[in-house]
Amino acid sequence: MRVFLTLALLLTAAIAGAAESPVDRLMRSIDSSKTLQADFTQVSVDELGSPRHKATGVFYLQKPGKFRWDYAKPYKQQVITSNGKVWFYDVDLEQVTVKRMDKAIGSTPALLLTGQVSLKDNFTLEQQGEDEGITWVKLLPKGEESTFKYVTIGLQGDVLSGMELADNFGQLTRIYFSNVKSGGKLDPALFEFTAPKGVDVFEDQ
Repeated sequence: MRVFLTLALLLTAAIAGAAESPVDRLMRSIDSSKTLQADFTQVSVDELGSPRHKATGVFYLQKPGKFRWDYAKPYKQQVITSNGKVWFYDVDLEQVTVKRMDKAIGSTPALLLTGQVSLKDNFTLEQQGEDEGITWVKLLPKGEESTFKYVTIGLQGDVLSGMELADNFGQLTRIYFSNVKSGGKLDPALFEFTAPKGVDVFEDQ
């Protein structure tokens, strides 16, 4: 009897897992990932489909509402959430740009992963199928005032694998993640930012 019960439970779990849609898997993955660290490669593609710029670095995420991009090559830049704002620090230009978090999604789609934005309230989610083992879901903004056309998020199993953002000017930004570590403890100082002395600070209202 115990054997049959165990088999029944395993079969029920297998059927539930198979029935889970890519959209449901994305929502579960975002809800369950409290912290994340990954290397990334970011590629900008123009309206003709040609790659223009490539950058690499490390990405950190901590819920609720915190993330950090550390660009290392070919230029040094930091993008950090702090006190309800997003800080863009260009080290070489000695310049900081500050945006309100709710206006920065078009500049850094990682905000969609922080738990601060309700995906189902603000976006239409569409399954895009699977490519080379990565399942893609497209997010289409419901508001007409959006600064971008869509964002796609890719999962390999339950692990974040990539993102793509298409802006209103025909440019695509593709981000590929590797060495993804989920659930570890991150230093709180990663998500603190104070503009260095002597740099120019520009704040969007």
